[in-house]
Amino acid sequence: MIEASEIKELIQRIEKLSIEETMRLLGDLFPNEVIFSTSFGQEDQVITQKIAKNKLPIEIFTLDTGRLFYETYDLWSKTIVKYGVSVKPYYPNTAAVEDLVSSNGINGFYQSVENRKSCCYVRKVEPLKRALQGNKVWITGLRAEQSPNRQNMQLLEWDEGNQILKYNPLLHWTMEEMLDYIKEEGIPYNTLHDKGFISIGCAPCTRAIMPGEDARAGRWWWEASQKECGLHEQGAIANKS
Repeated sequence: MIEASEIKELIQRIEKLSIEETMRLLGDLFPNEVIFSTSFGQEDQVITQKIAKNKLPIEIFTLDTGRLFYETYDLWSKTIVKYGVSVKPYYPNTAAVEDLVSSNGINGFYQSVENRKSCCYVRKVEPLKRALQGNKVWITGLRAEQSPNRQNMQLLEWDEGNQILKYNPLLHWTMEEMLDYIKEEGIPYNTLHDKGFISIGCAPCTRAIMPGEDARAGRWWWEASQKECGLHEQGAIANKS
């Protein structure tokens, strides 16, 4: 458990630090308890590059839902080869997937928001909780521009739902800044991005966006719910006061 006073002190300490310096500080303060989740999106590729380039003691993991695009798996392989990093996979519980498909059908998530959220929980939320267990800091690739829900997030905040300190290093980066960095550093990225796919998740639940649509419009496009799967909507707060 991290105390509120510790979080406030950390926020003050990282105000003038770079992303690399902040991640190194967190790694020093919480040895073997800092973990980074990648879905191999452009934001995540930037963070992976920074971790690898600076040889930071941060474990990288991903959630393999079993329904990802081929292009995502291809990038996963290329990333490991290019940066020499290890990406630990977390898979959904087999019995839970079997029960889900038996009850709702293989594509039951199209039928209702409740079914879709059930699928997201089994394939993503529950595996995430296992991945975060025993750690103190969770690094994410969230950016405020991605959705209205993420504009209220803080650079460093307490995630009440997962009981972990969350660091969002790219929160205030613009899309242009991110793309420029990817180009300058020669960072590999998902080729689907060149085909209009901005936010890439599971293959059945992601489409390319149309001109004028926001970045999350291609996720669960058939429903009018908030464009989140449950990983980042537990109500994180800046301080535990």
